[in-house]
Amino acid sequence: MQRRKLGRTGLEVSDIAHGLWGMGDWTDSDDRQSLASLQLAVDLGCNFFDSAWSYGNGKSDALLGEILSRNRKRPLYAASKIPPRNDKWPASSQDRYRDVFPRSHVLHYAARIRQALRVDAIDVLQFHVWDDSWTNEPEFHETVKELKATGLIRFLGLSLNRWEPDNGIQAIRTGLVDVVQVIYNVFDQAPEDHLFPLCRELDIGVIARVPLDEGSLGGKLTEATRFPDQDWRSRYFGPENLANTVARVDQLKALLPPGMSLPEMALRFILSNPVVSTTIVGMRKPDHVRENIRASDRGGLDSALLGRLRAHRWFRVPAPWSD
Repeated sequence: MQRRKLGRTGLEVSDIAHGLWGMGDWTDSDDRQSLASLQLAVDLGCNFFDSAWSYGNGKSDALLGEILSRNRKRPLYAASKIPPRNDKWPASSQDRYRDVFPRSHVLHYAARIRQALRVDAIDVLQFHVWDDSWTNEPEFHETVKELKATGLIRFLGLSLNRWEPDNGIQAIRTGLVDVVQVIYNVFDQAPEDHLFPLCRELDIGVIARVPLDEGSLGGKLTEATRFPDQDWRSRYFGPENLANTVARVDQLKALLPPGMSLPEMALRFILSNPVVSTTIVGMRKPDHVRENIRASDRGGLDSALLGRLRAHRWFRVPAPWSD
């Protein structure tokens, strides 16, 4: 497993990170299997884990806390997220900062997350939504400084809205933000335009999420695929998106080198970008852990294949079905 610096935090993190969303918030998750997968990831060298209070109302944080407590002698790092008080995803300029992240709300959830993780300080605490219209809110500045000064957190991060990678640049420029989490994959290459150059300039840690486009780059999706109504993917891969996505994935399959799977190619595309510190992958099953961590050992892709993949950039904008 390869390591990279998480920006100016100085933390040396595995370039493949373990995402816990499916462990806390999906109806078919199994806690014993989840814990086994997390422990396997640790044993294979993964040391960065991304959770959120909203993943099962603290369930994923508690699972991660159990793993951290079992591995006290290993340098493991936990990132989690504070839910928006108004329970609205994504955020927009129509929302007032004080209705989303008032000081009392942020401090309350920071304390709950720290307790669930069983740590003295949260390595990276992120705001789960963000809108740059809030950047100059005095309460934002004061709360972040208090979180760090009191030792509740070590570093602050922002999780940026889907397909809005520039909606966070102003906040990053304040100097308060140490880490940014953004959707980045073969289809969603927009962060390369403005966000990544700024992160390189200011030494901001970059967490790439949704590396497999919510599962489409796993390669198993077909136009006949249907998800249960309670599964949010039933909306994401609904009539407005499914057929178009399948067609684009089929084009990518035609580019696969011999012996390389589509998920491996998708992950190694991201690993080819040195600005990315780590890539979050959901790995609820041990086989997924082994497969995804192998991508780290194989490194980035050759320049010829990268060039062909860049032609598959997909310009997308947020839609009612996408969040």
